Amino acid sequence: MTVHTVGSRRVVRAACAAAQETGLHVGMALAQAQALVPNLHVVEAAPDEDEASLRELTRWAIGYSPVVAADPPDGLWIDIAGVAHLFGSEEELLADLTSRLTRQGIVARAAVADAPGAAWAVARYGAAGVVPTGRTVDAVATLSIRGLRIAADKLTALHKLGIERVGQLAAMPRAPLVRRFGRDVALRLDQALGHAFEPITPLIPKETPTASRAFAEPIGRLEDLKSVLLRLAKDLCRQLERRGEGVRRLDLLFQRVDQKSVCLRVGTAKANRDAAHLAKLFDERLQSIDPGFGIEEIVLIASKVEPLAETQTQVRDLGEEGASEADMGQLVDRLGARIGMRKVYRLAPVQSLVPERMARRIPALAPPTGSVWPENLPRPTRLLDPPEPVVATALLPDHPPRFFVWRKVRHNVAKADGPERITSEWWNGDKGLAARDYYRVETEQGGRFWIFRDAPTAEGGRWWMHGFFS
Repeated sequence: MTVHTVGSRRVVRAACAAAQETGLHVGMALAQAQALVPNLHVVEAAPDEDEASLRELTRWAIGYSPVVAADPPDGLWIDIAGVAHLFGSEEELLADLTSRLTRQGIVARAAVADAPGAAWAVARYGAAGVVPTGRTVDAVATLSIRGLRIAADKLTALHKLGIERVGQLAAMPRAPLVRRFGRDVALRLDQALGHAFEPITPLIPKETPTASRAFAEPIGRLEDLKSVLLRLAKDLCRQLERRGEGVRRLDLLFQRVDQKSVCLRVGTAKANRDAAHLAKLFDERLQSIDPGFGIEEIVLIASKVEPLAETQTQVRDLGEEGASEADMGQLVDRLGARIGMRKVYRLAPVQSLVPERMARRIPALAPPTGSVWPENLPRPTRLLDPPEPVVATALLPDHPPRFFVWRKVRHNVAKADGPERITSEWWNGDKGLAARDYYRVETEQGGRFWIFRDAPTAEGGRWWMHGFFS
């Protein structure tokens, strides 16, 4: 537990989970804490160091969203609206975030909710995780009133009245509540229940290339947004050109007149500073923006950049290698903006004899790995992962099947080749793969399949469908 001095009092600044379980909490007087827990381990707080660490953690979290702000002394605000799909889902984003923090030795709890105040309360006093849309009130009502971020003296007063849960406070008549405890308690209650808006002011590092436009009159038409975006992209690219850098990740922030922020994020397969191309990556997603009563400011941020040397991006000969690489990069960027950059990839060979391990996903524009698939090992154009069971009949244990039933359809075998035996890769420490006998078979209907048996029939082996030949 750490303590600091507030006026003439020594007060708890931070407490570990074990201390909190005994009833200690932030803001408690040190004398009271030591009375509750004898031999309490106390360390002098270092607020300047804590603040610097939190600021660095906030900069790191920009990798998850362009709208990130510090919540001293020990929290972060991250607005993931518009970016969660880049990680698959809100649950996957949350799991990735907490696991990466854990690997860095940081104990973290995180929650996603419709309102920042609700997420704050659920992360600290609830079960964490994702609160379903529209269930904010239910998720917060049963939590301790400490989740409302109200002053310690007012918490004490509420406890004396027997009010321990948010739901109890919400059930009180509003006018007496405000008269007795002040407007700040009512505001915190509304923010936690999602009834009052709570802005998040994002951290934008000073060295980050940024272009912005503020408007005397709010705008909202799609054509206006595209026009402004193109101008911002040109301004940003001029900055990047002077710095010798190109964009790898681009964030677009819309500040509405009601102080709500809307953000979009796109990535590029390689460093790029073609303004028209970068602006076009937002085209489809701009249609999803709700301008509300109007947008008063637009900010374009190059949140991730890489060195980019001067190159000729327009050539007359379309057959030149530089032009084809540029075209491919733009294609990958457009696909990534539409379906997510993680879903745009290519397969690279892996030195393995086990079919499902012979390829791995790599970025679409990654340089050649130098590995190739063996030419003398014909493999199907499509593999099933995992292999699907089939019912087959063979005349002898080492013979191919005469017919097989797969997905409730019977296939009579006209031709077959094999077996090709594949065993575990003992040199890689692999002991869990049973030996497989693979057969290439062609059915009377012309279908060409790749099936295997993982042991002789007498030993309980089964047949499996693993792929198809073109």
